[in-house]
Amino acid sequence: MAKRMILMILAMTVLLAAIGFVKFRQIQAATSQSGSFQPPPEAVTTLVAKEEAWEQTIGSIGTVSAVQGVMVSADLPGIVSEITFDSGRKVHAGEVLVRLDTRQEVAQLVAAEAQRDLDNLNLERTRGLLSQGITAQADYDQAAAKAKQSEARVGELRATIDRKVIRAPFSGVLGIRQVNLGQYLSGGDPVVPLQSLDPIHVDFGIPQEKLDQMRTAHEVRVESGSDLAFHAKGKITAINSVVDAATRNVQVQATLANPQAHLQPGMFVRVLVLLPSTQTVIALPASAVRYAPYGNSVFIVEDLKGPKGEAYRGVRQQFVKLGDGRGDQIAILSGVKAGEEVVTSGVFKLRNGAAVLVNNEIQPSNNPAPKPEDS
Repeated sequence: MAKRMILMILAMTVLLAAIGFVKFRQIQAATSQSGSFQPPPEAVTTLVAKEEAWEQTIGSIGTVSAVQGVMVSADLPGIVSEITFDSGRKVHAGEVLVRLDTRQEVAQLVAAEAQRDLDNLNLERTRGLLSQGITAQADYDQAAAKAKQSEARVGELRATIDRKVIRAPFSGVLGIRQVNLGQYLSGGDPVVPLQSLDPIHVDFGIPQEKLDQMRTAHEVRVESGSDLAFHAKGKITAINSVVDAATRNVQVQATLANPQAHLQPGMFVRVLVLLPSTQTVIALPASAVRYAPYGNSVFIVEDLKGPKGEAYRGVRQQFVKLGDGRGDQIAILSGVKAGEEVVTSGVFKLRNGAAVLVNNEIQPSNNPAPKPEDS
């Protein structure tokens, strides 16, 4: 019985060893085949790099502000008797907006004018008596002072009546009316906002290390809208003399023409300051760059050699230093030389040394100033 068990164990051992040997040879054959396997080339588009002269710019985020903007307010207290404007209308400097009730002041003015006329008559009589030596100089001086007081009282009442007529201090566009007929206004109560929109200011900040590049009269380009479709140009008109201690930025103000009122106070805009110098860069489509935390790179197409020495068209991953973007393009400051063939689409599926098949029938967009199709 024991002998039979031993024979069975030996037989099972031999069988398992034979199976193991067969599997080992199968795995060894599969490994040798995979080692010689070459994946098919990836289809990509390419572009031959060339140098371009780009304007040097400094980008920032700005806020639109009115050259002149106020909340038109009541100067003196009174009841609103007339409103002569509509919300959102353009007005000219000096145009009447609101009249307050001045019936009491008008009545006081009539009485003051009557007293002034009487005092002037008394002054003339006293002057005649003084010339005849009938009255004293003191009586004449008293009559002259009283006439001047009456004239001053008339001027005061006229000024009060005029101050109860609220006028536009400058030409501009009105906002939403904030008063109603019959409403009592105290001194300083708001009536309507007024903004001068043409020209208009854009305020933005630049880092302190770029302050030496800022000059008044430098041209700026402003873009606004959901797709930055609106463009306007202006010039720097003021540079603040103080650096913000919290942000280390310097406030800069540009002035732009705004005849169609596309820019409104408080709007967010993108600002590009155009510097007078230019910079030589390699301009590539933004799709050519593989962005990564450890560094940005592009793939350059070259003639490579495989493990067995066979030649093929493949790619070399090259890390680059990026500059500013412009439309569909991005500036390559270093890492790519003019004349090198750079992959412009399909970079996400490539690796260093991968074989590629170039097909340039359809190229990615490479426009420095693209326009949206629905604009």
